[in-house]
Amino acid sequence: MPSVKIPRKSTDFDMTPFVDVAFLILSFFMLATKFKPPEKVAVTTPKSVSAAKLKEQDALSITFDSAGRVFFTMTLKKPDANKGFYDELISSVNAAKNLGLTPAEKQAFSKFPIIGVPFASLKQKLGGANIPETGIPVDSTNNELAQWVASANDVFRQHSDQKLDVNYMIKGDNNAAYPSFKGVIDAFRQNEVFKFQLITDPRGVPPGTDYYKDLNKD
Repeated sequence: MPSVKIPRKSTDFDMTPFVDVAFLILSFFMLATKFKPPEKVAVTTPKSVSAAKLKEQDALSITFDSAGRVFFTMTLKKPDANKGFYDELISSVNAAKNLGLTPAEKQAFSKFPIIGVPFASLKQKLGGANIPETGIPVDSTNNELAQWVASANDVFRQHSDQKLDVNYMIKGDNNAAYPSFKGVIDAFRQNEVFKFQLITDPRGVPPGTDYYKDLNKD
C-alpha cells in the first residue's frame, strides 16, 4: 500500500497586523491617560507612624503651607460623573457673598477648583487676572473658609440620595504657625464638623515595637 504524503504547511505567521494592533492600543492609553497635575501648594507634612492609608473618596480638602496660606478644594471620587458639583459649589458661594460671578468665571472654577484668595479677589482670579494667592482668610474676625465649607456641605447634602462617602481632610505644613491650623479648625467648628483626617507623611511602623508585633502576629 503506497504511503500517504501529508502536505507540508508553512509555520510562518505574518506579525504585521499584531504590531499594528499593539501600537493602536499603546496610542489609546497614551492619549486617554490623565496624569496627576503637580500640587499647587508645596507642603512638607509632619511625620507619623501609621499603617492605614486614606481611601479615595469625596472630600473637602484644606491645605496650608509654611507661610500660613490656606487653600480650599473639593475633591470628587468620580469627577466626570459629578462635574455639576463644582458649578453648584461656586454658585452657592456666589449667592452667599454676592460676588457677581459670570458664567465664564464659574466655568473657570470648575476646570481647576483650588482656591487660595479672599472673596474680594475671587472674581478677578477666575477672570484670568494674575492675582497673587495670599490664601483664604481664616482669622477670628474674618474666617472666609467657613463659607466655603458651608457651601460645600450644602452641595453634598443636596445629593444625599447618592449616599456619598464624604470626608474632611487637612494637609498642613510641618513648619506652619499654629494660627493657620486654629483658623481651619474654627471654620469646621462653625459648620459643626468635628471629625476630620490629617494627611501626614507615613514612615511605617518601626520593627521591634509592640505595635509592629501586634500587626505581624499571624
